[in-house]
Amino acid sequence: MTVMTCAELPSGSLEAILAEVGLAVHWLDDGVPIPGSFWGAPEAGLVGDRLLVRGDTPVHSALHEACHYVCMDAQRRAGLHTDAGGDVAEENGVCYLQVLYADLLPGMGRTRMFTDMDAWGYSFRLGDARAWFEADAEDASAWLRSHDLIDESGRPTRRVRR
Repeated sequence: MTVMTCAELPSGSLEAILAEVGLAVHWLDDGVPIPGSFWGAPEAGLVGDRLLVRGDTPVHSALHEACHYVCMDAQRRAGLHTDAGGDVAEENGVCYLQVLYADLLPGMGRTRMFTDMDAWGYSFRLGDARAWFEADAEDASAWLRSHDLIDESGRPTRRVRR
């Protein structure tokens, strides 16, 4: 199975949800290098307050990098270029939050996100992404709540970490 790409999203949908957190989506032509991509093209890149994608960029990658932006503190965001950094707790929060943000994108949703995360090779103690999210991610959820990135109902607050 191939993962869902940004070209498959409804026009403007990614931009709409990320604008709420101050992250601008910059579309690049297919085939060109993606500045700020940690893994290299077609994976998404982060430079400052810009998420760089191409049509063939996987949605899971775009949301993962966007959630790094949301989860990092203001000091790291100010110097952001390529490597989001952070510790294990933050990385777990990023993975959890990208699942929640997937529910905000028409045509994506968490079920597809789980499938795409598994296809790409995300690694979790319980095996697959769904099992981790549903049975082993309490620490990630708690971390996100402690930074006011999700509310008590588990919904994204659509704010960045302060």
